[in-house]
Amino acid sequence: MATDTVTDVFEEHRPVLTGVAYRMLGRVADAEDVVQEAWLRWSADARDDVREPRGFLVRITTRLAIDRLRHVQSRRESYVGPWLPEPIVTDFGPSVPDTAEQAVLADSVSLAVLVVLESLSPLERAVFVLREAFGFPHAEIAAILEKSEAAVRQLAGRARKHVDERRHRYDVDPDECRALTERFLAAASGGDLSGLLSLLAPDVTLVGDSGGKTKAPLRVMHSADKVGRFLFAVAREPLAAMEVRFVELNGAPAVLVLSDGRPDTVFQLEVLNGRISCVYIVRNPDKLTSLVPADAA
Repeated sequence: MATDTVTDVFEEHRPVLTGVAYRMLGRVADAEDVVQEAWLRWSADARDDVREPRGFLVRITTRLAIDRLRHVQSRRESYVGPWLPEPIVTDFGPSVPDTAEQAVLADSVSLAVLVVLESLSPLERAVFVLREAFGFPHAEIAAILEKSEAAVRQLAGRARKHVDERRHRYDVDPDECRALTERFLAAASGGDLSGLLSLLAPDVTLVGDSGGKTKAPLRVMHSADKVGRFLFAVAREPLAAMEVRFVELNGAPAVLVLSDGRPDTVFQLEVLNGRISCVYIVRNPDKLTSLVPADAA
């Protein structure tokens, strides 16, 4: 296969490979490393007899991601405080024109789903990602993982049940979520504690990820009173040259807080029945580097 063709074929499929790797690993750097390793193997071994390059490349990427996931899971056991996936900007654009397909992709990359996927085995996670996010048939997944189709169906059913049991299935209009996020931000920054508490579900949780490198709760917080008062206190400590931007991260509206032009904090809300059921806060600076605004780069 000619060098230009080898490169062109890989670049054509890079988005899906990156999508698979990120959903498997939850970190941009880890996903990029896996895709780079897949490229090295493809460029070294690409043959003219590969009839379906997409399946071939997804197989390489998935197996590499499984190996890396087994390695990073041991590191996460010693992580300081709760661990959250690295937020990514999501703009599926014209490459995914169908609204239903956008909804599936957005849901499969949401923080809520990625957090639940952390509790799956690497094989269960691979099957879930390939089946639920990218629609691979069970038979093709079986070939990718070198498992029987019956085993893959069993893994898929177990993973789907696990995810459904640990997260709410809900449909939130993006405009509604954006409006609630704006009200949340206005109440917190405006010193309106009662207004803030009115937006929170009674059993709301707050998950903060700092990796021990900056300030954030080291345990998951529960209840509207505790979460509301914590957020109220945080809002009263403005950062240097603070700027707030609304962005779309992981398929949903989010708040990006900049300090001196650099990402400092990401807030994202999970909404259920018109109220905030979970607040995700990412402050680990290692997980915010990909969010540096173009005008600050």
